[in-house]
Amino acid sequence: MSDVLAASNGVKQVICISWGTKYGPVFINKLYGMVKRNITPPFTFTCFTDTREGLHPEILCEDLPPLGIENMPTNTKGIWQKSRLWGPTLGSLRGPVLFLDLDLVIVGSLDDFFTVGKADDVVLARNQTTPFERLGQTSVFRFPVGKLVPIQQKFRANPQAVADEFKFEQRYVTRNAPGGITLFPRRSVLHFKQDCRWPFPLNYFFAPSLPKKARIVLFPRNFHPQNAAKGVFGQSGQVVSPLTHIMNVFDKAKRPKKSAFRHLRHYIRPAPWVADNWRE
Repeated sequence: MSDVLAASNGVKQVICISWGTKYGPVFINKLYGMVKRNITPPFTFTCFTDTREGLHPEILCEDLPPLGIENMPTNTKGIWQKSRLWGPTLGSLRGPVLFLDLDLVIVGSLDDFFTVGKADDVVLARNQTTPFERLGQTSVFRFPVGKLVPIQQKFRANPQAVADEFKFEQRYVTRNAPGGITLFPRRSVLHFKQDCRWPFPLNYFFAPSLPKKARIVLFPRNFHPQNAAKGVFGQSGQVVSPLTHIMNVFDKAKRPKKSAFRHLRHYIRPAPWVADNWRE
C-alpha cells in the first residue's frame, strides 16, 4: 500500500464542491457515477455543498466549509470559492483527498491518482493552456487536509489583492503551496479542446478523439460535456451540419464577436465517447 493510502487508512477519498445553481445535482450525480465505475474500493465520495436536494443517497454530503470572507474577489477569472477547501479541517476527512471539478469526464481508472508522490504532497494536473509556464490545474487536485492553511490565511487577509496578482486560483496554489507542488503525468489528464478535437479543417470530417492514455478529460469554462457529446462547440447553440456551419460564416449575426476564421475553427462533430462516460 502506498503511503498516500496509508495516510487515509487505505481509503481513497474523493471530494467535490458545489454552490449556487450553475451545476447542481445532475453534474454531481454523474461525477459520482463516473468515480464509482473507475475506482477500486474502498473509497468515499464527499460533496461540500449548500444544498443536498436531488443528490444520490450514496454521496456523503458536508456543509460548505466556512471561509470568513464577506466579499469574494471581483473581475477575476479564478474560481476562488475553492479556497474553502484549504482550511485546517475538511468535514470528517483526514489525510490526502482527491478533488475533482464537476464538469470533467472520467474515462479511465483513478487508482493511480492516489499513488503519485507522497502522502504530504500537493499534486495538480498540468495546465496545458500555458505550455511555457509550469502551472498546475486545480480541476484535478490532490492535497492533504490542512496542508494549505497558510495560503488560505494569506488569501483571507486580502482576497482581492491575491486575485489581482495571480488571476487564477490554480496559479496561486502553484506558486504558494507549502513545499511546492508535484504534477500528475501529462497524458493522464487531458484538455478537450487541445487534446481531443481536430484542428481546422479536419474538425469538419472527424469526431473528437479519445487518446488511449487518458484517464480524465477537462472541459474549459462554459463548454460542458453534454455540448461536446451533441456536437455543439460552446455552452449554448444548435446542432448544425458542417455545411451549415460553414455557410454561417457569411452571416455576422450567427457568429457574434467572432472572426470568420475563429468561427470556422469553432466547430466539432458529436463525440459519442463523452456521452458513454458522462453518466450516472
